[in-house]
Amino acid sequence: MSSSDTPSAHDLQALATATPERTDAFWMPFTANRQFKKSPRLLASAEGMYYRSVDGREVLDGTAGLWCVNAGHGHPHIVGAIQKQAATLDYAPAFQMGHPLPFILAERLAAIAPDPLKHVFFTNSGSESVDTALKIALAYHRVRGEGQRTRLIGREKGYHGVGFGGISVGGMVNNRKFFGSMLPGVDHLPHTLDIKRNGFSRGLPARGAELAEDLERIVALHDASTIAAVIIEPISGSAGVVLPPEGYLKRIREICDKHGILLIFDEVITGFGRVGKAFAAQRFGVVPDMITTAKGLTNGAVPMGAVFTSKGIHDAFMHGPEGAIELFHGYTYSGHPLACAAALATLDVYESEGLFEKSIELGPYWEDAIHSLKGLPNVIDVRNYGLVGAVELAARPEGVGQRGYEVFNRCYFEQNLMVRCTGDVIALSPPLILNKEHIDRIFDRLAATIRATA
Repeated sequence: MSSSDTPSAHDLQALATATPERTDAFWMPFTANRQFKKSPRLLASAEGMYYRSVDGREVLDGTAGLWCVNAGHGHPHIVGAIQKQAATLDYAPAFQMGHPLPFILAERLAAIAPDPLKHVFFTNSGSESVDTALKIALAYHRVRGEGQRTRLIGREKGYHGVGFGGISVGGMVNNRKFFGSMLPGVDHLPHTLDIKRNGFSRGLPARGAELAEDLERIVALHDASTIAAVIIEPISGSAGVVLPPEGYLKRIREICDKHGILLIFDEVITGFGRVGKAFAAQRFGVVPDMITTAKGLTNGAVPMGAVFTSKGIHDAFMHGPEGAIELFHGYTYSGHPLACAAALATLDVYESEGLFEKSIELGPYWEDAIHSLKGLPNVIDVRNYGLVGAVELAARPEGVGQRGYEVFNRCYFEQNLMVRCTGDVIALSPPLILNKEHIDRIFDRLAATIRATA
């Protein structure tokens, strides 16, 4: 291709902000492709709290993209860091080589993580973070001489990404049923959603901590000596914002400690300020042995994930000859220069703008606003914590998810509001830069749409 044939930046921008002539080739993830392509919802640009669609409408972002743009869209500090890094060092391998930024980033992350989670393994997504944490758990027991600990315990309604490890410990049926027998030796705790007892709870539900005791049943069935780890989300996001009952996480931690089982918190959604503090582990006062993260780590600007491990886990591998590789695991793009630059700039923004505290500061106003939807047609539950919320709608007789999809679609086209739908649950997780006026707009528009779909 000659220089005259190379598309200019202007040409690329024009392509990126207009409806494509054809949409056939792209097989979209987690999307009803045929339905979408008949009436595409296409976003062209974004700034702050708003997207702009290809037809020029300003769309209020009620979901921080996909739970990830915590610092708002197009933040100049993050954009500038990525641009400068791309011009300085585009790529460097992390296998037997390195560059400065992942070492600097890991120290910054260790400083905000709860003790003793002071070591960081970089990945490229939440799915990779989960599979990494599961592999570390299995290898940890092996290097300690307890290689018989191979069983992994997940939870019903759990979402842990789309790798075979993640869908094996996950508990969402459509993510599992098409893909065979999964990993062997996996069991599941019951989920904690109980609308009958806890419907319209404000914050953490009061009932259900006893569900943690089912872990003792699983231990009795399999024997603790065979169980490597338990992995749970402090708040299950993709299943429709399922909250832990008061005391539940603390009891899970106690049972794991009693039986020498590692506890992994999947904080891909709750990490980096979503519920207040850097991590939900700190907000809830329960520290696991590992935390998986992604999404808000780079404000969604460049794909990146990270697994935080305790010093004890890390140090268990640091034996044997110095020239021996301690963990045979990693990714071509672990600690990618652009991702590290984006993450470091994102941490700067979180700190300088006090965004970790926004979920606590605005939480009560958010809670009142979302619970104002109680009593609207077909609203059967409202759930909230920090700056996360869910409105569950009654299913239509013709099928689960149809009412939720209509609310989602009409919010976008008629109310210029982006929400998430999972089945008949409308989930909300706005950028942490929002204010009370944004909250009012989100729920005024959502309420109008719920009424219109009655």
